Amino acid sequence: MTVLVVILGLAVVALGIVIALRERGRDERQPVAASPTRILFPFLGTELSQRGLDVALRLARIDGATLVPVLLARVPMNLPLDAALPAQCESALPLLEAIEQRAVRSGVTVDSRIERGRSYRHAIREMITHETFDTTVVTAADSGTAGLLPDEISWLLENVPGEIFVIRPGTQVDLRALRSRRRGRRPRVKR
Repeated sequence: MTVLVVILGLAVVALGIVIALRERGRDERQPVAASPTRILFPFLGTELSQRGLDVALRLARIDGATLVPVLLARVPMNLPLDAALPAQCESALPLLEAIEQRAVRSGVTVDSRIERGRSYRHAIREMITHETFDTTVVTAADSGTAGLLPDEISWLLENVPGEIFVIRPGTQVDLRALRSRRRGRRPRVKR
């Protein structure tokens, strides 16, 4: 009788484990619901700032927001604005794929875009006419790294609505300061 009770107990435990694993598998396969809150992450097609992407993903997780990575593609003046840009897309599509994979691993919904313009500023201007977003995370250019130049960032601060986070390529990002900022408290600044 004791042996029968032990076998029955083990069978119940095994059944519970199987059910738990199935439920866990279903949860991972279900797409994350799109959020009305959107975080814009514009980047240039040449390289990706890991620090900028980390900040954008952290903010999206904290806010439960959708990350909107936007490739800013420059179209030369001798081509129509809607001309095909195979060289830029060939180098940028792997970056968009990498962003989407990191976002999925982080549990963040992604809505990728490609925006064209005669300059990066023009591409951003075109984007804000038809996209809605609450926060923008951009990376500033530094020697040897791709990013927006100071005059582009200045224009962004004057013309783009919502919160704007400008990340320097060589700085450490304090997640506690970001969280306190998002909760309405004043962050501590280390100097």
